[in-house]
Amino acid sequence: MVKNSISFKVYGRYALFTDPITKIGGEKCSYHLPTYEAIIGILKSIYWKPTIIWVVDKVRVMNPLRTQTKGTKPLVWGGGNSLAIYTFLHDVEYQVQAHFEWNEHRPELAKDRIDGKHYAIAQRMVEKGGRQDVFLGTRDCQGYVEPCEFGEEQGAYDEIDELGFGLMFHGFDYPDETGKNELHSRFWQATMKKGVLEYPRPEQCDIRRFIRNMLPKEFSIGENIQAVEMTEAEL
Repeated sequence: MVKNSISFKVYGRYALFTDPITKIGGEKCSYHLPTYEAIIGILKSIYWKPTIIWVVDKVRVMNPLRTQTKGTKPLVWGGGNSLAIYTFLHDVEYQVQAHFEWNEHRPELAKDRIDGKHYAIAQRMVEKGGRQDVFLGTRDCQGYVEPCEFGEEQGAYDEIDELGFGLMFHGFDYPDETGKNELHSRFWQATMKKGVLEYPRPEQCDIRRFIRNMLPKEFSIGENIQAVEMTEAEL
């Protein structure tokens, strides 16, 4: 049996999982829950290679949902700053359980599908807090990763049977993970049960929107893969 599952906790002072509806006016308001795509981004910051695809199994919300509104000065095209009001989540902590699968749409990297190798590196990167900087939805919100056993400690919503959050952005379908030269966005009906989010797999999301045509990035074992492994060795 291939070892491919990891669990960890990620926390930070602020998080901003942007609801795309609020971007229209240049201001942003966070969803109350992390999106699947945001958790995938955290997993890729911990450890990623084009040989694997991360799948989020479940996320546990540990802290009460709190929001905080702040004035910000985002950069604008052409230089300078504008004034905007962003609504962040405040004092967040999540437990994450996820696993990786081989990317069957990357046959050129088949020789890199080595049992145990990627699992060992991923576990080591979790212990080190990630291979790259971790962000909670946006670069403005620094996150921190530590190993944990999923389900340990008391969560703020353990005793609440179910909370519904309506239609919510799930993630993007990228061509190197789907085999189609198109970029799509996915949506799902978000429900939290006893503090736990069990996301549908990307292929199980029925609501999709075509964004644009897109070609996958090319990788090769001789160049890109070895460069990544050298960086990991330094860590």
